[in-house]
Amino acid sequence: MTVTEIFASIQGESTLQGLPCVFIRLTGCNLNCRYCDTRYAREGGSAMTADEIIQAVSGYTIPFICITGGEPLLQKDTPFLARSLIDCGYTVSVETNGTIDASPLPEEAKRIIDIKCPGSGEQGKTSPNNLSLRRPTDEFKFVLTDRRDFLYARDFLEKNNLTPESTVLFSPAWRILDPALLCEWIINELPGVRLNLQLHKYIWPETDRGR
Repeated sequence: MTVTEIFASIQGESTLQGLPCVFIRLTGCNLNCRYCDTRYAREGGSAMTADEIIQAVSGYTIPFICITGGEPLLQKDTPFLARSLIDCGYTVSVETNGTIDASPLPEEAKRIIDIKCPGSGEQGKTSPNNLSLRRPTDEFKFVLTDRRDFLYARDFLEKNNLTPESTVLFSPAWRILDPALLCEWIINELPGVRLNLQLHKYIWPETDRGR
């Protein structure tokens, strides 16, 4: 596998927000979102086996692991890595841009599936299986840049019946959409979704990697 970095931080997103977490950032992505904050993970990285990755994360006394990217499902061994970590006793989440079928991931893995809105420049590329084969533990994340993105997300939820039984996260794009304005829209129009600020960026606002 090709790994950009492995580091410990606070989980800044998802319903695990605020928990200490070890991040395994895999290299490579098949999208080019306008607001991407991990462009450095698109290329480079170091070759590591699953055993070497597990050895690296075992140096931290943290039970939560997040496999992220880039796009981690571009690497065929990602489901095996997730399975191996779970078998070692870790709680594992996988953050994916939603364009690749995530069904090979173990049932025990929490899947954070991004749904791209128009502001990303990559909308309409969600794998159908990530909607039709969704699991009770799945979380669907929408990064919003403006009102148009909010309306797109609202329509997407309705068309795909993602609320109220699904966990839906609305995140304002960092320094693009005012979180207070997004809060107003959610309160007035979509009270079934959850506001999801990127907590790590408020803690370390000038750090672009390794947090």
